[in-house]
Amino acid sequence: MSAQAPAGITGAPGRLRRALTVGCLIAAAGMPSGSSAADSPAPTTLRLLQMNLCNSGRASCYTGQSVTRAAEVISAERPDLVTLNEICQDDVTALESTFAAVHRGGTVVSAFQAAGDRPSGADTRCRNGQSYGIGVLARLTAPGARHTVHSGIHPTQDLTDPEERSWLCVHVDGALSVCTTHLAATSSTVALAQCDHLLDEILPVIHRSSGYAPTVLSGDLNLRRGGDADVRSCGPPGDLRIDDGAVQHVLASGGVSLCCTRSVDIGGATDHPGLLATLTIGGRRTTRR
Repeated sequence: MSAQAPAGITGAPGRLRRALTVGCLIAAAGMPSGSSAADSPAPTTLRLLQMNLCNSGRASCYTGQSVTRAAEVISAERPDLVTLNEICQDDVTALESTFAAVHRGGTVVSAFQAAGDRPSGADTRCRNGQSYGIGVLARLTAPGARHTVHSGIHPTQDLTDPEERSWLCVHVDGALSVCTTHLAATSSTVALAQCDHLLDEILPVIHRSSGYAPTVLSGDLNLRRGGDADVRSCGPPGDLRIDDGAVQHVLASGGVSLCCTRSVDIGGATDHPGLLATLTIGGRRTTRR
């Protein structure tokens, strides 16, 4: 089930950030239907893996081995949530198969959103002809847990870059939302505007349409801590954030704690390490590395 938040929504920047959580997918999947993070009997702990696979076939970092290596990492690390950047559409299907094998007997879901291509007005394409974009994999532990997919193209783009950057969220009713995005690489100012719009405009619309849930945003934001366009200015007050020391980040708020982050070796198959983090839904909020 898919819904796209309107690109032209207006609102005062920062006004709604205190109500937000940015990006994740599954936690309350383990809660009984109708319950919320507030009345959950115990905190829920999940492991999230972020990977940028550079698999378009067009970039200099392409090796043709990143999906194979990503499947090996998923098998070894057994994450509950996976966010994927720079992938081809069929990569989601291939990695979902590995993910389902890891969580045999459980329910897994996947979602994909293509980047736009300004010259053609269609999707950006991988060298193999498939749509190119971002994806999410998630494990749902509650039988019959309902989820919705929300996705779209950021309204602010760098007009010198033909690729139009996209965003993607999977919302589990009453439980958690997981989001990913791959922000502009050619302009940190544009990347920061895209991050602001996702937090200030898109997430409140999702929460109004699907119901509020704690949220985690995980992805290659092409923003750095301490950079000219500082990633810390994107996060809501009180948000928790971890990173890989470069441009991959996990942001969380609204009852999500982040813990125990580490980089995961992708064996030279792509130009980014994996970023693995532990999330706790409910309980005391902390950030520990």
